[in-house]
Amino acid sequence: MRVGVIGLGDMGSGLAKNLMANGSETCGLDLDDARMRAFTDMGGTPAVSAAEVGANSDAVYVMVMNGDQAKSVILGEDGLIGHMQPGGAVILTATIKPAEAREIGAAMDGSGIHLIDSPVSGGFPGAQGGTLTMMAAGAPDVLERFAPVMEAVSATIHRVGTQPGEGQVVKACLQSLIGAMFGATFEAAALAAKAGVSGEVLYNVFSTSSAGCGITNTALGNIIDRKFEGTGSGIGTMHKDLTISLSMAEELGVPLFMAASAMQIFHQGKTKYPHGDNWICARVMEEIVGAELHR
Repeated sequence: MRVGVIGLGDMGSGLAKNLMANGSETCGLDLDDARMRAFTDMGGTPAVSAAEVGANSDAVYVMVMNGDQAKSVILGEDGLIGHMQPGGAVILTATIKPAEAREIGAAMDGSGIHLIDSPVSGGFPGAQGGTLTMMAAGAPDVLERFAPVMEAVSATIHRVGTQPGEGQVVKACLQSLIGAMFGATFEAAALAAKAGVSGEVLYNVFSTSSAGCGITNTALGNIIDRKFEGTGSGIGTMHKDLTISLSMAEELGVPLFMAASAMQIFHQGKTKYPHGDNWICARVMEEIVGAELHR
């Protein structure tokens, strides 16, 4: 099956790599020339437009940053639905607002192109390692047909619904939890730093306790190793995801105390260090308390 990937950043490049490793002819597009060169060097076929990706693909992953970008590459004048063959599928792995996914799905009705609304979790390591968790919403027969394409990039595929937007709803719930866990980890790191606790000691205790998990371990490991940029977890993405979670909560009248607090933590981090990764939030806290946590 021919597969396309639009958006070849930290996440999309991993999708492309694993699709090619699985034997799929892979066409890709990104606005960044360096990313396109890296994709071509991996063996991918570069495209100059979403239309070209669509014309050369049976399934296309859309791994862009936001809903406006997703709507543009899928529904725009040179978008996917005007150039893919009937029976093909757009696999929306970008995290966008549920309402935006529903809008895209409604606009695709009658096009002959299927939409699989499937945001992912697992971050940079999951994308590059082909071990992502997918939250897939789509017609059962469509999910069956395109399962091999999805299995090439993921370790776990959850079928969470049949309608566009249902995958995004689950992802918004997940990110509200992950954001709160990040925020608590950053606070604990700052507390330990001020109290004079060794970063190595804190990591060993946390990672072997009931609090230890991928979220906590990764965040704390990067903090104590002072890796605040270039780890594949840009703060802008989590900031955007929490915005989506809180927007959905506002629409539904659900109070999210922990996620709202985490949002402010990420907001301060993004404001001061816009090019940092998620863990840069802990650095801001360290600056406030006047102490740093080192390994």
